Amino acid sequence: MSIALPASNTLSLPARAPAHAETASSGQGSSAASVNSTEILRGQKAVEINHNGSTYRLQATRLGKLILTK
Repeated sequence: MSIALPASNTLSLPARAPAHAETASSGQGSSAASVNSTEILRGQKAVEINHNGSTYRLQATRLGKLILTK
């Protein structure tokens, strides 16, 4: 899956994952699209994600963990 990151570092993902996206099962019969964090961050330490009218910040820590804040 390829995601183009706009110059503003704001990422907008489609509401539904494409049919070719990898999926993982949570054990309750539902599935979720799987995206590697390197595809989202694209070499940046942080990106902004717009969701339902709110802006969230996803950032990678020095220890390799992810933090999502509103």
